[in-house]
Amino acid sequence: MQVQPSVRPWVFAVIGTLAVGAMGWWLAPVLTPFATAALLAYLLHPFVESLSRRFSAAWLRPVWVLLVMLVFGLVVVGFFTLIVPVFVAEWPRLQAQLPDLLERLREALLPLTSMLGIRLEWDVQAIKQFIFQNLDVSLQGGIQSSLESLRLGGSLALAILGNAVLIPVALFFFLLDRQQILHDLGSWVPRPLQEPVTSFCVECDEMLGQYLSGQWRVMLALAVYYSVALSLAGLSLALPIGVFTGFAVFIPYIGFGVGLLLALLTSLLEFAPMQALLTVAVVYGLGQLLESFLLTPRLVGERIGLHPLAVILALMAFGQLLGFVGVLIALPASAVLLVGLRRLRRIYLDSPIYRQG
Repeated sequence: MQVQPSVRPWVFAVIGTLAVGAMGWWLAPVLTPFATAALLAYLLHPFVESLSRRFSAAWLRPVWVLLVMLVFGLVVVGFFTLIVPVFVAEWPRLQAQLPDLLERLREALLPLTSMLGIRLEWDVQAIKQFIFQNLDVSLQGGIQSSLESLRLGGSLALAILGNAVLIPVALFFFLLDRQQILHDLGSWVPRPLQEPVTSFCVECDEMLGQYLSGQWRVMLALAVYYSVALSLAGLSLALPIGVFTGFAVFIPYIGFGVGLLLALLTSLLEFAPMQALLTVAVVYGLGQLLESFLLTPRLVGERIGLHPLAVILALMAFGQLLGFVGVLIALPASAVLLVGLRRLRRIYLDSPIYRQG
C-alpha cells in the first residue's frame, strides 16, 4: 500500500512530534531550566514588545529586555519576602502556644464529640513533643543531606548555581531573539504543513494571551480582596497573607491551599479556635465564590474551557513529568492540547469515516 503524497507530511510531523516528546521526557531534568525560561519569556514578551514599539530603535531592545527582567526579578523577590515574615513571626509563637492551642481546640470540639458519644482526650505535651520532634528531624535530615551533597562533589550547589545562572541567561536570549528562534523552529516544518501549523500556533497564542491577561486581573483583584478581608477580620499579618494568596492562585488549587493554611495558622494563634475557623472559612469561602462566579467568568471568560476534573488531572500529570515547573505550565500546555483536540475533532467530523459511519 502506497502512502499518498498528501499524507506523508503528516506522517513525518507525527513522527517528529513523538520523537521530540520522547527526547523531552528523557532529558526533562536538563531541559527544566530552559522550559522555565521559555515560560517566563512568553509571560514577559508583551512588556518587551510594548516598550520596543514605543521606542523603536533596534539597539534599545537589549535595554528593554534587561529592564523587564530586572523589574520581574524584584517582583519575585518581593513576592517571596512576603511569606518569610509569616514563618519567622509565627513559628516561635506556635512553639510557645501549641499546648494552649490544642487545649482550646479540644474544649471547642468537646460539645460536638459529646453529642456523638465520643470521649475526646489527648496528652498535649506528648502531641507537642511528637510534632516538633518530627519537624526537627525532617529539617535536620534535609540540612544534613544537603551538606553531604555539598561534600560529595557539590552536586546540589552546582545544580542551584547552574539554574540561577542559566535561567536568566536563557530568558534574556529568548526575549531578545524571539522572532529569530520562532523562524528557525518554523523552518523545520514541512512546507505543506506550514500554513496549518502557523494558524494552529496563532490560535494557541491568542487563547493563551487572553487567558493570561485575564488571569493577571483576577490575581490582582483577589490580592486586594484577601488583604482587605483579613484586615477587617483583625489578622495581624493580613497584608502579606492576602497578597500571597491572591497571586498564588496562578498555581490552581495549590496556591489557594497554601494561602488558606497560612491564614488558618495565624488566626489560630490570634483568635479562639472556633472564631479562627469561622473567620477563615468565611473569608476564603467568599473568595472562592468571588473567583469562580464573578472574576474568572468576567475577566478570563473561561478561555481554556477545561472541566475542574481535567484541571486536576493536568496538574497531576504535568507535575509528575516535570515537577514544580510542570504544575506551572499545566494549564497553558492543556490549552494548547485542547486547541489541537478541537482541530482533530473538526477534521474527524468532516472526514468520510464519520459521515459514512
